[in-house]
Amino acid sequence: MGGAVSAGEDNDELIDNLKEAQYIRSDLVEQAFRAIDRADYYLEEFRDSAYKDLAWRHGNIHLSAPCIYSEVMEALDLQPGLSFLNLGSGTGYLSTMVGLILGPFGVNHGVELHQDVIEYAYQKLEFFIKTSDSFDRFEFCEPCFVMGNCLEIAPESGQYDRVYCGAGVQQEQEDYMKNLLKVEGILVLPLEEKLTKITRTGYNSWETKNIIAVSFAPLVLPKHRDSSKPKAVPLPTMFEVRTLQDLARISIRLTLKKTVVGPGPLPRRRLAHNGEQLRQRRAQHCGSTLRSNRYVFMSRLIPGPMDDNNNRSDTEEEEEEGNCRILGEPEEEQEEEGEESREGGALLHEAPVNLLRERILGLPLPEPLKMYMLHYREK
Repeated sequence: MGGAVSAGEDNDELIDNLKEAQYIRSDLVEQAFRAIDRADYYLEEFRDSAYKDLAWRHGNIHLSAPCIYSEVMEALDLQPGLSFLNLGSGTGYLSTMVGLILGPFGVNHGVELHQDVIEYAYQKLEFFIKTSDSFDRFEFCEPCFVMGNCLEIAPESGQYDRVYCGAGVQQEQEDYMKNLLKVEGILVLPLEEKLTKITRTGYNSWETKNIIAVSFAPLVLPKHRDSSKPKAVPLPTMFEVRTLQDLARISIRLTLKKTVVGPGPLPRRRLAHNGEQLRQRRAQHCGSTLRSNRYVFMSRLIPGPMDDNNNRSDTEEEEEEGNCRILGEPEEEQEEEGEESREGGALLHEAPVNLLRERILGLPLPEPLKMYMLHYREK
């Protein structure tokens, strides 16, 4: 399933294409997609295919097409502090993006059938936490994965605000899925060849909306010997009491981020249709990349409105406005500096700087405490 949009040369261009085709429509979803490089969840020998709008499978490892994940993320209507259950959590790619939106006080659980896939997911999660600067741009709700068949979840398990199932669900399994959901919760699942959004409006009332036609492999049914009793899958604890030390770290990091980033709405931009022009524009703006201590960090940009038919003429394309503001310098000087930084048509990039990390390392604190504040992350 996939192939709805053109392939990108990198993760940002793939997201641009998904936005232009209206698969990504909200700021929160866009930021989450840009923060996680899809190629990081591929095996090294298959990375060249990461930015195509196609599903990928190798053994038990599987990723849905980007356009599917986009529709899922939009339909889930995620907000900070919600609880999320991912049935068939796979590589953890979707759960990690969800965790960026849920924030430190959300709940992020996944159930996966295959132990080797859980191990793969935790490897990718550790890589993201240890190496990605995106981790410092969000307060993260770290996913927790358990092995088992999602059709055997323990009856005493709590209900969730948001639930996604990544395998095909048949009509007779629909009620089971609905019972995992809180009132006012949202369930997104492929139900009989249609990606479907089900909202629980009351204890026994539901609203159903078909999103797009899809083709998913069906859920694997539990296998038991005739005399054996089904083994229920216990889900992690829904809410854990946080330590004072952990709460202090969250609070301090949030305070430091406000001084680094500063308040204010995100700037807006329009998409360029020409691929080369798009790459040139991306090279010129700082976007979510922290370029130096002289710049004010801005989150990824929000697109302007598009036609109802998703088409725009060449005359409608607009040049992006500057996305970085140098403190204490007039706009004219910034433009001159931008021109001077080009040689032979190429833009010279400064090395990215993680401002939050630099701020923490500059605090008058013992080194072990600084490392705790940084989640023991590598530079």
